[in-house]
Amino acid sequence: MTTINETPLATLEAEKRLISPVFKGATAKPGVFGFRGAIALKFAQQLSDEARPPEVKLDQVMTVVNASDPTIPFLTGFALSLEHIKLLCEVLGDKLSPTGKYFFFAGNLDISKRYQIAYGGANFWVLPLEEATVYNELLDLFNIERNDLKKLDTAGKLTAVAEAAANFDEKFPEISFEEGLKIMGPIKIPENRPV
Repeated sequence: MTTINETPLATLEAEKRLISPVFKGATAKPGVFGFRGAIALKFAQQLSDEARPPEVKLDQVMTVVNASDPTIPFLTGFALSLEHIKLLCEVLGDKLSPTGKYFFFAGNLDISKRYQIAYGGANFWVLPLEEATVYNELLDLFNIERNDLKKLDTAGKLTAVAEAAANFDEKFPEISFEEGLKIMGPIKIPENRPV
């Protein structure tokens, strides 16, 4: 059974960045480990031993990693600002791959826009998140039939989404990170967003 310490997520786990797990464990596929939850991108300053929520996080994260691979092949999540791609790349560093499939949902992006942004040695499909969840948005993006997933457990659903992501090659308009910063809107404070 694959453990997190055999995967590229080991350092994130050691740094206590993998938070609010809905799922964290081996999948039915040999050598594949999955995580669904949130990633702390910037910790709040702590006084003495108090536990504070992170200042910035990537929510609704879904990722699968292979025990034998030093990089993350698939990652998605929601951040309040497009600007947080920079923090994500700083946190993940060389765990990102030029061939990885990374889907970044930004809360301050025009809901009619989609882009591809190369940053930190990786290529991100950048999308807005309106009312739905990252999970539902990806099912629509990848044309996955919801009925096909109903009988699967969380690990199975995660694996199915990751496999669909691996085959996704649709092109969005390419812009630079700097161009993205110029067109993004103000950060909206979300209410009752799911994890």
